[in-house]
Amino acid sequence: MLKYFILFFFIYTIVSAQTNTSLLRLDTEKSNDTDIQVLENGGWDIKTLGKDPYVFVKPLNKALDLKHNQLSFSYFCPTGLDHIQVYFYPLGKQIRSVMSPEVGSTEGWVDFRIDLSDYVGAWGRTGDFLRMDFGTSAGINIQVKNIKLREMTARELEIQASKEFKKQQELMLESNLQTYLDQDFSNQVSNVLITDNKVTLTGKVVDNTNLYIAEIPVYENSTALKIFTCLEPIKNNNFEIDLNRFVERDGFKQDRLLSKWMIVEKINEQYLGVSHARYTDSVVPKYNDTFTKLTSKKGLGGYSAHREAPVSDLDSLGITSATVNIWINGLLRSKPSKDNMAFEYLGKTFYINKKKIEKYDETMRSTSARNIEVSAILLVAKASQSTDKVIGDILQHPDTDPAGIYAMPNVTSPKGVQYYSAILDFLAKRYSRPDKKYGRIHHYIIHNEVDAGWVWTNAGEKSALVFMDLYHKSMRMSHNIARKYNPNSKVFISLTHYWNWTSNPRFYHSKALLELLLKYSKTEGDFEWAIAQHPYPESLREPKTWLDKKVNFDFDTQLITFKNIEVLDAWVKQPEVLFKGKTKRLVYLSENGTNSPTYSEKDLKEQAAGMAYAMKKIKYLDGIDAFQYHNWQDNRKEGGLRIGLRRFPDDKENPGGIKPVWKVYQAFGTEKEDDVYDQYKAMIGVKNWNEIRYEVNIDKNSGAKSK
Repeated sequence: MLKYFILFFFIYTIVSAQTNTSLLRLDTEKSNDTDIQVLENGGWDIKTLGKDPYVFVKPLNKALDLKHNQLSFSYFCPTGLDHIQVYFYPLGKQIRSVMSPEVGSTEGWVDFRIDLSDYVGAWGRTGDFLRMDFGTSAGINIQVKNIKLREMTARELEIQASKEFKKQQELMLESNLQTYLDQDFSNQVSNVLITDNKVTLTGKVVDNTNLYIAEIPVYENSTALKIFTCLEPIKNNNFEIDLNRFVERDGFKQDRLLSKWMIVEKINEQYLGVSHARYTDSVVPKYNDTFTKLTSKKGLGGYSAHREAPVSDLDSLGITSATVNIWINGLLRSKPSKDNMAFEYLGKTFYINKKKIEKYDETMRSTSARNIEVSAILLVAKASQSTDKVIGDILQHPDTDPAGIYAMPNVTSPKGVQYYSAILDFLAKRYSRPDKKYGRIHHYIIHNEVDAGWVWTNAGEKSALVFMDLYHKSMRMSHNIARKYNPNSKVFISLTHYWNWTSNPRFYHSKALLELLLKYSKTEGDFEWAIAQHPYPESLREPKTWLDKKVNFDFDTQLITFKNIEVLDAWVKQPEVLFKGKTKRLVYLSENGTNSPTYSEKDLKEQAAGMAYAMKKIKYLDGIDAFQYHNWQDNRKEGGLRIGLRRFPDDKENPGGIKPVWKVYQAFGTEKEDDVYDQYKAMIGVKNWNEIRYEVNIDKNSGAKSK
């Protein structure tokens, strides 16, 4: 009887799930100005051929449930569309349609939703159908899949209900943050030193009457905080105050390494901030690791010892640096089990999945054995995509929108900070050991392409300043915890090639975020952050980067691609950008590559030529410290791109085979470089490699156009 009950329950669950969704399919025989190909995953690859590209959707085979009023799908489109417009058929006397103007660019599969609630009811009978118009431009390539009409999810309803309240809250926060950052104070916390059990604060004030040092935990907002749990009176104009490093607060033990400190004035029974807050300047590290400059700029992105490509490529290509993706909530677990290992952090027991961490150990050991420097890319999966839903809910920022691929970590609550700092400490401690028992992580790239945060580091709809306030907290936490173990570990801000322009209205400008980060560093104490930039060609599908149009050789250029990479080299050398005004910040081109649209001989040569062009550019730029090639091998999940050094692992003709670009990358920096590279000069249109270099000084006032 039990087995029949289980079978019934299983079937009921499937049917119940299906009743919440009406799946739709495109009619590839009924379209205009498009070339449509069916993808292996069941989606469609659509290329627009004219100014009126549209595709009909196959008719409904039954009447639509009125609750199914949300048209949703996933899409991949590196250029974005000016809009998508949906028409309702059969047509009556009046053509009805709804337009969504915000179809932004994305280099990953992103969920998209159009609200049809004003139309479903009058439309939705058996036999009714839709037409989807994909903008008004030819030459656009978009892939779509999972097209359906569905109910609004509980999360979407929650976001919609609180949208206006959140908007007003964040407008106030933005105003307060702007005032705070722009304000000049005569009082100053000048240094915060962390030793084993002590916090030493030094600074100066004009008048010490009614002045106190106030602690601001990382999850609190200094511009909104009214009640301070720690207030120490300032007794001298030039003060030095020692405090205990660890404190019990909000139900758990906390490390003041993560706090910042501000001078406040007591007025009646309230406290008013009269200085900028300051984070930790330095912490006495557990290990005395020495910083070693890379012997070559040549690195590999997205490395893992468990990919289909041979690990021997590390040796054959002469790799000296690599990035490794770490999904932090893929590691953490909320409960003990035989599959999990326990670790302690500040008196609390946490759990790590054994199989997951053992795989990372194998990867880190394989790089450590070759003295390859590793930068770990810290990624936070959305709660809905987390293996452990409890951990997912704790680590995901509370405003994360379902449209994003990854989330901003929750740095806004005590519990979120507790778990986030626990996994950061676990990684830094495990992978900083001098004996390299588990391998090494040297640096941390904090999340992915944060200027495209809506896709890759989602915290909901935020202004650039409010977003940076969150991201800055994540950077500081990662930096300070890493420095507990390695005094030379650096945190990188991850950015796309959209420098001072973007094709997605929900994205930020890379330049603007960097300027905000500099402002935070100036006001709250500089720290040794670095830049992980992705200067792909203007179109990820077009390898001939020397044809890029949206590039100038000045600091206001729309994009930074391989064609004008000199701009980033010049920008990072400006005096106001230097760490503490003295040291150039590291710049790693941590995700880059050129595409071969197909495996034809012509496309493979153009891919190789694009990379030869890029490498001949960066070779002579001393502001660029490393280049990590992406992707090691072509990946079926990258929207039809073939950016890899190797073919698809399941390619029918030559599975995992090396491409000409592999040989270009191998030859870089060797005696064979010119022999391999010179064959591509004619394709690029130069006789001498010096012709591609821009050697005019770039400064704030230069306005040189691309050549």
